[in-house]
Amino acid sequence: MITCAVWWAVPVDDAAEHRGLLTDVERERYGAYRKSDDRRRFLTGRVMAKTLVGERLGVPAADVVFDAACEDCDKQHGPPRLPGSTLRLSISHAGDRVGLALTDGAELGLDVEATTRHADDGLLDYALSDTERAAVADLADSDRTRSFFRYWTGKEALMKATGKGLRIPLTSLTLSAPGEPIRLVSAAASTLDPATTRLAALQPGSGYDASVAVLTGDELEITERWWSPAPAALGH
Repeated sequence: MITCAVWWAVPVDDAAEHRGLLTDVERERYGAYRKSDDRRRFLTGRVMAKTLVGERLGVPAADVVFDAACEDCDKQHGPPRLPGSTLRLSISHAGDRVGLALTDGAELGLDVEATTRHADDGLLDYALSDTERAAVADLADSDRTRSFFRYWTGKEALMKATGKGLRIPLTSLTLSAPGEPIRLVSAAASTLDPATTRLAALQPGSGYDASVAVLTGDELEITERWWSPAPAALGH
């Protein structure tokens, strides 16, 4: 059994106590965002991740340092990792929702999306396989949109788990039909095998959809809870 813990948060205040947890490299990334909402989402992901990882490791949040080196260019703008640790984490955010997923010993990916867009034919053609498009073709508009975002977040989570991102075409993945528990049915990419891939639909709140993918053949146990910062937990 693999346990995957997921936390949800709304963006934290852009306060000095929160920015103080960022490394120099993270401050550069934070400062590169032009919009304040984007800065707050990035800040929230790092503060939440460092606080919760610090609790797992028994160290202050300020002592948690992530390696976010990109596999392609080695710059620090990739997904965060913990060198020398078996803990794996994934951060995702959309709108006023920020999520963190954490496992021990298995690669994972988390994706959350705001469900305000209409799933038009262009989006369906871009993201869904032939089998999936056929599965949603006769659904009412609202059901088609809901099913689309379940497909979308599941596929994004899978791509994050592999570390390959959009190098895996969305249409090369086929997930289970609407109304069934979410799972990977088939994948053209050799990096994904349905036998060693687990997916779970999450509950990030009204107006959002989210999924988590864990690369394991074991059963998956999911916990979801909400998080908010406490000054005493930041630990300088």
